[in-house]
Amino acid sequence: MSEAVINEKPKKRDAGARKAAEASLERLNRLAADRVAIEGVSPEIDGGRFAVKRFEGEPLTVSADIFSDGHEIIAAALLTRGVGEDGWRETPFVFLSNDRWGVTVSFDRPGPYRYTIIAWRDVFATWASDTKKKKDAGVDIKLELIEGAILLDKAASSGRGTRDQQKELKALRQRVEKLAKKGDGEALYAAFVEPETTALLRDVGVREDLSRYGTEVPVWVDRERAAFSSWYELMPRSQSGDVKRHGTFDDVIARLPDIREMGFDVLYFPPIHPIGKSNRKGKNNSVTAQDGEPGSPYAIGSHKGGHKDLHPELGSFADFQRLLTRAADHGLELALDFAIQCSPDHPWIKQHPDWFDWRPDGSIKYAENPPKKYQDIVNVDFYREGSIPSLWQELLGTVLFWVDKGIRIFRVDNPHTKPFPFWEWLIAEVRRVDAGVVFLAEAFTRPKLMKRLAKVGYNQSYSYFTWRNQKWELREYLTELTQEECAEFMRPNFFVNTPDINPLFLHTSGRPGFRIRLALAATLAGNYGVYSGFELCEHEPVLAGKEEYKDSEKYEIRAFDWKREGNIREDIAFFNEIRRSEPAFRDFRNLEFLNFWNDNVLYYAKRTPDLSSFLLIMVSLDPHNAQGGHFEVPLWEFDLPDDASVKVEDLVSGQRFTWAGKIQHWWFRPDENPYAVFRISI
Repeated sequence: MSEAVINEKPKKRDAGARKAAEASLERLNRLAADRVAIEGVSPEIDGGRFAVKRFEGEPLTVSADIFSDGHEIIAAALLTRGVGEDGWRETPFVFLSNDRWGVTVSFDRPGPYRYTIIAWRDVFATWASDTKKKKDAGVDIKLELIEGAILLDKAASSGRGTRDQQKELKALRQRVEKLAKKGDGEALYAAFVEPETTALLRDVGVREDLSRYGTEVPVWVDRERAAFSSWYELMPRSQSGDVKRHGTFDDVIARLPDIREMGFDVLYFPPIHPIGKSNRKGKNNSVTAQDGEPGSPYAIGSHKGGHKDLHPELGSFADFQRLLTRAADHGLELALDFAIQCSPDHPWIKQHPDWFDWRPDGSIKYAENPPKKYQDIVNVDFYREGSIPSLWQELLGTVLFWVDKGIRIFRVDNPHTKPFPFWEWLIAEVRRVDAGVVFLAEAFTRPKLMKRLAKVGYNQSYSYFTWRNQKWELREYLTELTQEECAEFMRPNFFVNTPDINPLFLHTSGRPGFRIRLALAATLAGNYGVYSGFELCEHEPVLAGKEEYKDSEKYEIRAFDWKREGNIREDIAFFNEIRRSEPAFRDFRNLEFLNFWNDNVLYYAKRTPDLSSFLLIMVSLDPHNAQGGHFEVPLWEFDLPDDASVKVEDLVSGQRFTWAGKIQHWWFRPDENPYAVFRISI
């Protein structure tokens, strides 16, 4: 073996050792930089993968376990900033208990934000605490006073704080120097521990062992409509009042005062695009349509256009714009259905055949839910060769087309049957154009799929409320929605019925049942909705036990007397009015279930933190029989003893009275009033 080869091996070993030493030093420095532990951060969705959600002005409370070795006093701050902001805004944490810290902030405009946490050993606070102990014990603190002056000097060189704070610090140092020269130890100590000094040094003092949480947690802030809204859904083609005449946008305009009279703020339309003729469905979902039958609005597309076009019998774009303007004049915002499905006549099929699935015999594959087939609908394939990026971009362009027309709310049909990555991308891209666009996911599917849609960006979500009728299941479900992690990112919209869902509860419950479901939806949820006909107590199913409407508007034009006898318009107007007037209803998560000793009565409270809006809601769940019982008045919320009294206003009747004592009694008769709403105060 040559001498050159012999000498080469040690060099390789030396290089490897040097790299290992450098890596070890890097780890040492990295770990040493995080002396203060920050863990158990909440809220944080999937390690910061998805955004926590709030609406503008809504409080966000962040908590974390923050602690360090030793006995030194620590401090911490929440850092927040919006996209495009140069610096972080800093808000100090407050110690709660057992190393748990918390802070509450809010954001004043919609858009993306981030937060993280910093923590440090507060050397001045530690010095002040230790020095006080020594002084109280009679120990000479001359050296401690010198150390205090050194800490002032370090604060002056930190560069932190405002110009005014730096002026205060300069004046304090000058005062300390004068007192030190005089040898006035008592006055010097007093200058160090006065509240003004403590507050100043908290803001500009030395932050020793400054540590930072390793994640910047995303927060998405919505406009308030995303979190608080009341929806009214109608089929525009059924607004003419004549089953023989197709309704128009002008017919909808004529109904606007009527809809606003009930207090709704969102007016939602199923698809308003051209409807295909191939395999058109007929009355009651017949597989063959008769001449003149309009077909399902979800069979989108014909030779007259697709997703960017209007069904010609509804009117022109000028008519549509006039409707938008008039709706806004009535305090109503329009929401459109975004249904990614096509009639076999849709222009995309000829223009982009590579977006669709084709069977071996060359025929196009219809939408299926085996053994069911939807012959009037075909679906696009998001991952078929050729679909990425062209299909995705076309669908984004479709949404932005309607955003440009003035639409800022979209109800999305069956989003759980489309890819999660598509939705995450599309919603983010739309928000780049307008952060106030709202997406409602119509996904009655498995819980984790529904929650994933909320995580990837949906502002609102359909829910299982439609099928929760018993007290125990309502309490269980609402506790999940308001108290578990999903409350940080998922906002349910409690629709009482839809064109596709005629709930079994309403088939036999009569008018009281409709009032019960309305009361629950309007008072439990921030967002709720009704499909037109609900106010008329429409309930007849196509077949006994089927959750589908007979003579459904999905397949034919209907005409209604919107104020016929037996309607519940006054109930709807009542709930929409108190939702607007009582701030407690604007917080979905403030729900608290209370004791009413009858399993047929659901009883709960909604209140603001300052108790200025404190509401008690009771709903009988029995539409057939009288129900009543004893219940607890939450006197403890006002720090009152069990025998105290509270003032009560019955918001249904307008009566005012007093409840003396914690246990009271109430009675419900379904034909009179199956619900009660009280405002209490002291």
